[in-house]
Amino acid sequence: MEKEIINRVAQSKLITFDLEELYPEGKRVLFDIKDWLYEELILREKEFRAFVEEHNWTQYQGDHIALTCSSDAIIPGWAYMLIASKLGPYAKNIVVGDLEHLESSIYLTILKDLDLTTFKDKPVIIKGCSNKPVPKNAYILATAKIQTVAKSVMYGEACSSVPLFKRK
Repeated sequence: MEKEIINRVAQSKLITFDLEELYPEGKRVLFDIKDWLYEELILREKEFRAFVEEHNWTQYQGDHIALTCSSDAIIPGWAYMLIASKLGPYAKNIVVGDLEHLESSIYLTILKDLDLTTFKDKPVIIKGCSNKPVPKNAYILATAKIQTVAKSVMYGEACSSVPLFKRK
């Protein structure tokens, strides 16, 4: 007597939400301005502006940029704003911070516009494993957004999920 194997997960109303599928293409660049400072510590406006004017900004076409200064220099806000004004026509995203901050900012933009109709009154699993650098913050943002409409929210895989939220 052979019993037919039934895939109950495939038959359920369970929706798997994979943040990796939303990962936008484009090179991630950590743009360190330390080398544009006098002795890597002091921002001299005239020299800094010269570096900004002479730099080839077109090389960042379609890139996601994180502006940073890896030295202990105090950088005025206008310096990052000046660089951003030159990067604006070329880069997809520009933030001040590290690469994880950049990824979080990218996902914040993507998740802000996420269509929630698919998740309405359904059990949702937010897939946990990914091969791309999905930031932890994106999982928190996704959970907060999806739980506003979903029946329940879980984390992991269908075979071993961790319950996070269940509407009463």
